[in-house]
Amino acid sequence: MASIKLFENKRVRSQWDTEREVWYFSIVDVIGVLAESPNPRKYWSVLKTRLKKEGSELATNCSQLKMLSADGKHYLTDVADTEQLLRLVQSIPSPKAEPFKQWLARVGYERVEETEDPELALDRAMETYLKKGYSRDWINQRLKSIEVRKELTDEWEDRKMTKGSDFAILTDEITKAWTGLTTRQYKQFKSLKRENLRDHMTNMELVLNMLAEATTTEISRQKQPEGFEENREIAQQGGTIAGNTRKEIEAKSGKSVLTAKNAKRLK
Repeated sequence: MASIKLFENKRVRSQWDTEREVWYFSIVDVIGVLAESPNPRKYWSVLKTRLKKEGSELATNCSQLKMLSADGKHYLTDVADTEQLLRLVQSIPSPKAEPFKQWLARVGYERVEETEDPELALDRAMETYLKKGYSRDWINQRLKSIEVRKELTDEWEDRKMTKGSDFAILTDEITKAWTGLTTRQYKQFKSLKRENLRDHMTNMELVLNMLAEATTTEISRQKQPEGFEENREIAQQGGTIAGNTRKEIEAKSGKSVLTAKNAKRLK
């Protein structure tokens, strides 16, 4: 899905990758905004050569996508995801890039602080959610869900599951078992893209998701599964228990627990 982002009234072409759930941005458009170069393509060509000499992966790993040009035709264009874009910003000596560099430095410093004092991460999360307009009751529930999730991922690590691919598949099994939807379908149901699904759940959805994950953790601790398939089976069991609870609640209340509401409508 292609779109145009505006930055200081200048366009930055972007494209959403549905499969990878990642936004890609035209590098020359971003350079045109931040570097204020009369020839952003030449600027990028020179910068790319310098980055290669420095051993930067950005210059070698950037992708190409066909994007609409000013002449109305589509051409292959160098693109970067958000992480690559932030790395690119660090290499542009420009007053317009400076605020981004300061922000990156601040974020990095805060992460170092949180490593030394994990409670700071919770305090900052509380502050961020309050600024976004969430209620304190919802925030407390959300922070608890983070704790429950961490216990589950720690258990998966103990069972030698791989971060990323294994975690994503196992999470999908839990989600399917308690909601009847894959994680992607659940996000589509709520009109989400890259956003964190849990940030868009109601209190009831959060509670049932926590039940599914906490149950999976407890069963895993007791059965100590070996290998991916045994862990997948336990993920399905944990999700099914929460799914049965959801069905009982819906039978008694007469309405669906799952809602298409996302954060904008929840608040």
